[in-house]
Amino acid sequence: MELKFTKMQGLGNDYIYIDARDLPVKDPAALSRRLSDRHFGIGGDGIVLIGRSDVADFSMRMFNADGSEGLMCGNAARCIAMYVHEKGLADKRTVTLETRSGIRTLTIHPQEGMVSVDMGKFAPIQAPSSSHGFSGTGVSMGNPHFVMFVPDAEAVYLPSVGPLIEKDEAFPGGVNAEFASVRPDGSIRMRVWERGSGITLACGTGACATAVAAVLGGIKPYDIPITIAMDGGNLDITVSRTGSVTMTGPAVTVFEGCLNLA
Repeated sequence: MELKFTKMQGLGNDYIYIDARDLPVKDPAALSRRLSDRHFGIGGDGIVLIGRSDVADFSMRMFNADGSEGLMCGNAARCIAMYVHEKGLADKRTVTLETRSGIRTLTIHPQEGMVSVDMGKFAPIQAPSSSHGFSGTGVSMGNPHFVMFVPDAEAVYLPSVGPLIEKDEAFPGGVNAEFASVRPDGSIRMRVWERGSGITLACGTGACATAVAAVLGGIKPYDIPITIAMDGGNLDITVSRTGSVTMTGPAVTVFEGCLNLA
């Protein structure tokens, strides 16, 4: 079987995108583990299946590098919007996307190479006041996050503390862990340990959760764009007083190919 794919990245958060509208993928978890391997596969943080939907223009299923299925991925949502635009699958600038966390509305800005995503409303999640010595705020952006504001996000050794917080028994099913600090220029530096993928260069839902935690904590105001600076680049996040969150950032095609799965 030959599998056509497109490698895309949003701030370095890279996934392998597959048009699965007419292509049944029997074991996407195993396929993600195989293709995500950066030495023996294509290499990526996981795979994303673009499918048909009865309630939206397209649907999305995202599988992490370890084969686990994610509920939502902001960077992947932006890339899907750019994918359907570049492939001519959508003749409009605003498309809807069905995810496991609900329907998301995506607005494409092709000249800037940017996509804005209406991420829906945030919600608190049950979380301890601290985890492994770090105080934080539990936020759901369709998937769970534990956001910790620290004096210097750069000083946190993610390979050590990230897995401990991800698998803290206080978070059934695991959690994404974000470490954040406010920079002198007002932007927020954030580093992330993603549930199921480990250290990644960026996390769209994590950036949203970090902005929400900043607003709830009185660090940042509502209704003003907040720049979240990650290893892969910046996202602009706006948290409204109604609880809705909007994310704007880039989506880039890296390369395309065809893989023999025999």
